[in-house]
Amino acid sequence: MDVDPRTIVIYSDIGCPWATLAVHRLHATRARLGLNDVVAFDHRVFALEEHNDRPTPKRVLDAEIPVVGGLEPDLGMRLWKGDASTWPVTTLLALEAVQAAKAQGLAASAALDLALRRAFFCDSRCISLRSVVLDVAAASAAVDIDALRDALDDGRARRAVIEQSEGAEEAGVNGSPHLFLPDGSDAFNPGIEMHWQGEHGTGFPVIDGDDPKVYEDLLERAAQ
Repeated sequence: MDVDPRTIVIYSDIGCPWATLAVHRLHATRARLGLNDVVAFDHRVFALEEHNDRPTPKRVLDAEIPVVGGLEPDLGMRLWKGDASTWPVTTLLALEAVQAAKAQGLAASAALDLALRRAFFCDSRCISLRSVVLDVAAASAAVDIDALRDALDDGRARRAVIEQSEGAEEAGVNGSPHLFLPDGSDAFNPGIEMHWQGEHGTGFPVIDGDDPKVYEDLLERAAQ
């Protein structure tokens, strides 16, 4: 995979708790290492709803969120607190918004990606709705909301969402999240070793190992 220097390519779905953990740790570690102006995050799409042919699975996320959230309490993940009828069954519009924001630079795109993840996992906002996506974007100083609105309304980033997701496996993507570095290395769900107890969707995930320090290595190698 062709990755620009000083860039980490992140294939993921905004509705994936494991990817949201990885993105949170990337941002936090980058800031702590003083690399905010050195390493960029290039978000690309691995749409789970397209690969699994189903809506965002609330039952699965209800099992994953307490486990994933417990690994990083500062992230503030919580179970869905809204009515079940307001659950976002698709993340395609949110993913499209992140791709559309790339026209404003990778920093704007990455800021919007993180804000949408927090809106969903921390604030129980329905990021399937155009009004919510735009409201989240408007609250970010990094995003030009008028430009983003125009991009969403004419659908200029929609094809990128589908093409990236459909081409992900051929590009060597194993799932969400999968990170790729300029040196040719990659990391799937970095630092996490886990298994499901019981059947997927009815049981629960068990963490066998968690090493957050891998993010220091990933960022330092990307910065070289």
